[in-house]
Amino acid sequence: MASRGGPRAAGTDGSDFQHRERVASHYQMSVTLKSEIKKLIYTHVVIWLLLLAQMVVGHLKLLHHDQVAMPYQWEYPYLLSILPSLLGLLSFPRNNISYLVLSMISTGLFSIAPLIYGAMEMFPMAQQLYRHGKAYRFIFGFSAVSVMYLVVVVAAQVHGWQLYYSKKLLDSWFTSTQEKKKK
Repeated sequence: MASRGGPRAAGTDGSDFQHRERVASHYQMSVTLKSEIKKLIYTHVVIWLLLLAQMVVGHLKLLHHDQVAMPYQWEYPYLLSILPSLLGLLSFPRNNISYLVLSMISTGLFSIAPLIYGAMEMFPMAQQLYRHGKAYRFIFGFSAVSVMYLVVVVAAQVHGWQLYYSKKLLDSWFTSTQEKKKK
């Protein structure tokens, strides 16, 4: 190549550098997936903080029990669901595969398992509400079982997508690791 503004080397139009300008697709995917997982983790933290606030208000009786009901049993183990999210965030700076795998396993144990248990625990109350229109627990005037089922559905989606994107991210990291070993 020639200097700026000078003649070009014979046989080139100056565009032969573009193949070196592209970022490998697995690196682009890694950045995109990390961003998506971070959004899901932040959404999870909001859900977690709302459940924590409900538990604190319920136990300390800061509001009348007609305003905020006592928590269901599944909410206590769900508080541990913050740990997988923290492990996921810790895995990002150095693409730590072991932290990401631990995050995925503990998401199933501390996040999804309590949600499944919660859906089963609240089912008789939901059935009673549906059949007889009777609710005994309330959260700001709404049936507590309805509100908490909504929380369970949203949280299950957040954790499901988090696991899906984490698996794709793990695959992306393995691709980059395999390419490094080939060199």
